Amino acid sequence: STISEQTNNEVDKPKSKASSLVRSIFHGSPAAKEEEKQTHSKLLARGKYVHELQKHKIKPEYLEDYIKLVSEHYPRIANDKENFVHLCGSWQTEIGDLDTFFHIWEYKGYSGYHDTQNRIKKDVHYQRFAKEVRPMILQRTNQICLEFAFWQTSPPKVYGGIYELRTYQLKPGHLLDWESYWNRGLECRRQFCEPVGAWFSQLGDLNYVHHMWQYPDLEKRKITREQAWQVDGWAETVYKT
Repeated sequence: STISEQTNNEVDKPKSKASSLVRSIFHGSPAAKEEEKQTHSKLLARGKYVHELQKHKIKPEYLEDYIKLVSEHYPRIANDKENFVHLCGSWQTEIGDLDTFFHIWEYKGYSGYHDTQNRIKKDVHYQRFAKEVRPMILQRTNQICLEFAFWQTSPPKVYGGIYELRTYQLKPGHLLDWESYWNRGLECRRQFCEPVGAWFSQLGDLNYVHHMWQYPDLEKRKITREQAWQVDGWAETVYKT
């Protein structure tokens, strides 16, 4: 199960505070300007894997059938040694966008993504699965994302408890700023709860950041968040991002 929340979120010395503000709005911070010289994937990403975040909105009357199908076919895909992919996890929302499921796949680079997709599309078991599952889906989207270098995705495990997936839409040009503050903020939070992973979109809808946390229950989540506010640096991370 998951809890899903969604929020929006100088090379030359400016002549005045007003001009500095204008520069910041249109061009981002000095770090964001430097970003133009390199790609985000080189600056921020771990670089070893690419991740696909799938979102499926299911017709309510098909929830149990969908879970049964996915529980059978997704592990089979992930456990096939001929595929270059791991299944990081599958979650059903309990708070937020109901009747919705998230799946996070970890591919061995872009070549692993293409090779795996081409292979499973020819697989008769997958073809049967796709034919059965499509009538159950109201809407589906996906993004190809990269994981932040400072926040390695946890390997596939069964934790239990609840997961919270938070999604932020950033202003263009501010990804480096977000990474800088959260690199420090993560150390404040991880003292109290388990960070699962953080990713930024590379293909699909751009300027999105996702991060996921695991808690035993909602009460522990409340306590954990209160504890984090007592740590130096966490308030600044929240304020700046």
